[in-house]
Amino acid sequence: MKAIVKSIWVDSPTINLNEYWPDDPECFGLWIEFRAGPENETSADDFRLFVCTPTWLRNECFTKEAIWGRYMLIVSEFDLHTIGGRIGQLVEKCAGTEWLDVARNIARFAAWEFEDYQMKG
Repeated sequence: MKAIVKSIWVDSPTINLNEYWPDDPECFGLWIEFRAGPENETSADDFRLFVCTPTWLRNECFTKEAIWGRYMLIVSEFDLHTIGGRIGQLVEKCAGTEWLDVARNIARFAAWEFEDYQMKG
């Protein structure tokens, strides 16, 4: 089963990702959401990851002494085309015989909406 990214956005009432530009493109950090699903189906699940630059990371470490780094994409500067492309490339490499397998593979690099979901029964 092949997965693709179906949409990408920022979960914010004040930021439209298609119009967003950080004050400093070489120093920013932003949570990005994306929807991925099977290539030939309308269904999809939501994932999120933190996109930032090395300069942003360095600045955060200076002010907080330490930060966690799970679910991060580190880029040299803000370029939505590059960011979307890298996410898409990695999603397309995630394979499995069923969607659950594919989603679990995507969840290795991005937070999945159903990551800790437990079915009762």
